[in-house]
Formats: sequence, structure tokens, C-alpha cells
Amino acid sequence: MEPFVEYKKEEDQPELFTIKKWMDEYPGLTAGFTSRLGGVSRAPYSSLNCGLHVNDLPEDVVRNRERLADALGQPFEAFTYAEQVHSHEIIVVGEQDKGKGRLSRESAIQAKDGFITNEKGIMLCAQFADCVPLYFYDPVEGVIGLAHAGWKGTVLKISMATISSMTHTFGSRPEHIRAAIGPSIGVCCYEVDETVASRVREVLNEMPELEVEGVLNAKGDGKYMLNLQELNRILIRQAGILSSHIEVTQLCTSCRTDKFFSHRKEGGSTGRMVAWIGLT
Repeated sequence: MEPFVEYKKEEDQPELFTIKKWMDEYPGLTAGFTSRLGGVSRAPYSSLNCGLHVNDLPEDVVRNRERLADALGQPFEAFTYAEQVHSHEIIVVGEQDKGKGRLSRESAIQAKDGFITNEKGIMLCAQFADCVPLYFYDPVEGVIGLAHAGWKGTVLKISMATISSMTHTFGSRPEHIRAAIGPSIGVCCYEVDETVASRVREVLNEMPELEVEGVLNAKGDGKYMLNLQELNRILIRQAGILSSHIEVTQLCTSCRTDKFFSHRKEGGSTGRMVAWIGLT
């Protein structure tokens, strides 16, 4: 069953996808992913672009971000953004970071792609347009995490780094952590060259052969189809999270440009979705 379920409370609100199973099971947790629908931006960013770095009008982006907060019934001041750089650097987000980056790039958390906190009232946000959003929640210790995993972050094992930060900082145990892999470009659409494939192969060579079937599929002429979602699922499982605690979407951002922005499909000129997670 698809873990990301369409959520639209009112007719004039943005169309969102929430991790419904988590939110039903854990009151006070909110987690999900925006669509491209229900905002104020104009083409090629129409209409719910939440990225300040894509040459959209800043005032439209801020309004879209405010619309997300309104739709979730959360204060806009809680939404916390970073300048993402395809790294595996993790930051522990505290009260002093709350609300950073929501109004400008200059005020954002700098050069980080993974975020964890145990504080209520902070909404962790990351931006996407094909890369893989990774969500983490430890219901025992009350810890949340969010990571941005493009191919670079994936092979740098940002998934494992986020889980490790949760365990070392807050005492989370992997067997208690829930993980979710959100809407992103699928193996159906993600063609990569030998440069990327060689880096992926280095990671795959560290794993048992049966674990990696279907991750990297040769097309010929030095081209491959990469299943970035599955590679992250394997890494998350290797970090100790139970298979039964990992939710994986079937939504491909490249296939579904009616719902999502896709950097690859739209030639780089497009908007960004937001993945969010917070303890209210």
C-alpha cells in the first residue's frame, strides 16, 4: 500500500501527501511531501514552488511556504530550511535554529543535508525535485530526522549518518526507528552514466550479492537505470532498522509531473517540493 496519501483539507489549500500510517499511529507527529499544486508561482515554477534558489520570485516562494504552514495548521515560524549541498553532513536542530531559512537563503542553515531533533514545535524541511527524501522517527525517544539523498548523498550514506546521529545524540535504537522513503525519481526514469554507476558499484560491492539485485541495471553504451529508492532502503536496513519499519513510496516524480516537479524531466527549469517532519 502506498504510504504517501493525498491530503487536501480545504478546496483552496495546497495538495499535499502525508505519511498517513505514521500520523494515524503517532498523534502529534506530522510528516509528508508537497505536490506542485495549489500555490501562487507562475510557469515554469507553477504553482507550489517552495525553492528560493530556482529564480522564482522570492515573495511567491515565501507565500507558497506560508500556504504549506496554513494547510498543516502550524505556525510559519516553526518551519526550518537549509541550503542543501548533496553532502552527508548532519545537524542537530535546536531552538536556536527554529525558523531559519524560511524567508531567505541567507538565513538558512548552511551546507547541511541531514537534520535531527527531539524538540517539539520545530518543523524540519528539505527541498526536492527528483532526489530521495528520507524520513526517520523514533517513537520511544521522541526523535525525528530528515535527509536529502541524491545519488551523491546516497553513496556517501547519508541515511546511515542520520541514523547514527540519532543513536549517538539522543540514544535512539535502530530497532525502534521508523523510516520512510518519499516521492522521487524511480528506476523507470533514472538513467545514469558510468561515472555515477562506478560510485554506486563501490557501495554495492560492500553488500551481500542477494541484497543488491535490481539496484543498477545496465542498458548498454555505458548507461544504467538506477533504483535510488531501493539503494537507500538497503542502506537503511543495513543500519539496523527493521524491514517491517521501512515504508517505500511507489510515486515517481519524473513519471508524475502532473503532481510533482522533476528536475530531470523538465530540463532543470522547474520548482521544488518540500519534505517536512515535525513533532507538534
